[in-house]
Amino acid sequence: MAKPLIAGNWKMHGTAESAIHLASQLGQHWNDQSKAQMIVFPPAIYLTAVKAELDGTNIVLGAQNLSQHSAGAFTGEISADMLADIGCEYVLVGHSERRAVFGESNSTVAEKFSAAQRAGLTPILCVGESLQQRQQDQTIEVVAGQIAAVIDLAGLDNVCRAVIAYEPVWAIGTGETASPEQAQQVHSAIRAQLGDAGKDTTLLYGGSVKAENADKLFSQPDINGGLVGGASLEANDFLNIAQQLTEQE
Repeated sequence: MAKPLIAGNWKMHGTAESAIHLASQLGQHWNDQSKAQMIVFPPAIYLTAVKAELDGTNIVLGAQNLSQHSAGAFTGEISADMLADIGCEYVLVGHSERRAVFGESNSTVAEKFSAAQRAGLTPILCVGESLQQRQQDQTIEVVAGQIAAVIDLAGLDNVCRAVIAYEPVWAIGTGETASPEQAQQVHSAIRAQLGDAGKDTTLLYGGSVKAENADKLFSQPDINGGLVGGASLEANDFLNIAQQLTEQE
């Protein structure tokens, strides 16, 4: 059975003080690990400070990005082994902002995915379509292609051991959200693409998840949790969303 996950992507927000405060608030109030795993993804510069604040809690640490290279003359980059060394357990791979803003191709995303798994990290593979692609009825084709590129390099079994987050690009940070039915349609297609090997793969929805829509999204049969952006920066909002996930049958 897929394990429910609630993940908070803090993106490029905050200070050391605010990151530690947010981690402290979450750590004090989240103890329901039996029903859902909480993961937070602070900016890289604050990973160590947040890890120290979360020690002894049920919340685990993830990184927002990594290099596909293991070591070398790659100024400014951070390797998977470095992330594992400071206590990260998860890493985001292929977030739409990495693809659209920083030009990461499907092949680069696949290389990062494999680098993460070699270091013992669990990658959360982010996939999703643009508004134009949805309007042209290309959603399933685009998402399937993004996943297929990773399967081609890493293998189906390794993809199924990871986490996949469907994030429609048009719904990220816009306040727009795919309807529960739209989200479920894509999640169902992902599950079908993975086949029997993916029946227990955790699939997340991301894209303006908030307290007001979380319950209906999480009630869909193939949605096992959420990758939350802006709402994860407020402890009460994020905890509210997480609680709604634990209340699902």
